[in-house]
Amino acid sequence: MSEGAETENEDFEINQAALIYHAEPKPGKVEVTITKPTATQHDLALAYTPGVAEPVRRIAENPEDAYRYTAKGNLVGVITDGTAVLGLGNVGALAGKPVMEGKGVLFKHFADIDVFDIEVDTAQPQDFIDTVCRIAPTFGGINLEDIAAPHCFEIEQALIERLDIPVFHDDQHGTAIIIAAALLNALELQGKQIGDARIVVLGAGAAGIAGVHLLVAMGATPGNILVLDRQGVIHSGREGLNIHKQGVAADTDKRTLADAMTGADVFIGVSGPDLVSTQMLASMADRPIVFALSNPVPEIRPAAALATRDDLIMATGRSDYPNQVNNVLGFPFIFRGALDVRATRINMAMQVAAVHALAGLTREPVPEQVLEAYGLDRLAFGPDYILPKPLDPRLRDVIPPAVARAALDSGVARAGWPAHYPDIG
Repeated sequence: MSEGAETENEDFEINQAALIYHAEPKPGKVEVTITKPTATQHDLALAYTPGVAEPVRRIAENPEDAYRYTAKGNLVGVITDGTAVLGLGNVGALAGKPVMEGKGVLFKHFADIDVFDIEVDTAQPQDFIDTVCRIAPTFGGINLEDIAAPHCFEIEQALIERLDIPVFHDDQHGTAIIIAAALLNALELQGKQIGDARIVVLGAGAAGIAGVHLLVAMGATPGNILVLDRQGVIHSGREGLNIHKQGVAADTDKRTLADAMTGADVFIGVSGPDLVSTQMLASMADRPIVFALSNPVPEIRPAAALATRDDLIMATGRSDYPNQVNNVLGFPFIFRGALDVRATRINMAMQVAAVHALAGLTREPVPEQVLEAYGLDRLAFGPDYILPKPLDPRLRDVIPPAVARAALDSGVARAGWPAHYPDIG
């Protein structure tokens, strides 16, 4: 059997398995469960009428009591318009629902956060914004998902300004946070400093532009970063740039990806398959770092990259290669920390804290249970391990407290240090 036929057969098998998984024994991946006893008439009288009237009165007098008497404080809305669903594009709000349910599974499994998934059927950003604002009292936080650029920037900013709960577009900031943590570790291993590194970012959508802003906040030099879209390098002389691309435009005479790659220390791809040639890779600086994150097919395939450069550190978006850049390392735990101190937003200080917590955890000895989960004999900080594994239970112990402390220190927390957290020191 040819390699292509084997791949097609594997795809067919996993597609069929996925359909069965989603359909049986009951449709979907999530359900609502009851958290209080309902065995007696008295239980029901407390759950609904007449007993429910008293918490209603308390919340009417003091809205903060909603966090005491309802599930609001542990409930996140995962909300989409279906315009940029995974690698499938604008499939519509309803078709995005399996992904939103899947996000709910990850929130619950990794951080014990409850989720209502909301699919908003509109192509107009203002209609989406208004809809989310009207339903926001239900939630302790909003996770925006699979919304196409540039509307995603407008939507997130408007909701941050209008709401008093955390609003976080994971395709922007979640991806950026994991990239930044991996990059800090890779730069250390390669003997380079973030302020000196020449960085190429291929892809000027949600993840690419948010990634640039976070890297600059981490100490990268703006003049050392070249961002490319389908038309090439985004430079200050280009006409027709939207405000978001203007913010990452460089003063440079480089125009093509090949130009940008020459002498670069870092390549970050959040674009499409097979866009980087081995010749481009060969032109990079000594000890290069390549994050080829297009999924399932990277911008350059690991086998070709490693055959071209033996001084390379590489990451992809795939789980079958080392150094997977996986958003599940971030968003459940970032929201956990934000919810636990009732943060009004997830600001840059909280994002930077998450980056450092992730990067630092990677340098700690790996527990035996993690090795067992991945069938490994050994795992240690190095070129093939620049990020923690998603099944590492220490993620929940390390990231939420770091995010919560940053929220407290930056003045966006409405509650104090949680009693179940380690001593704030």
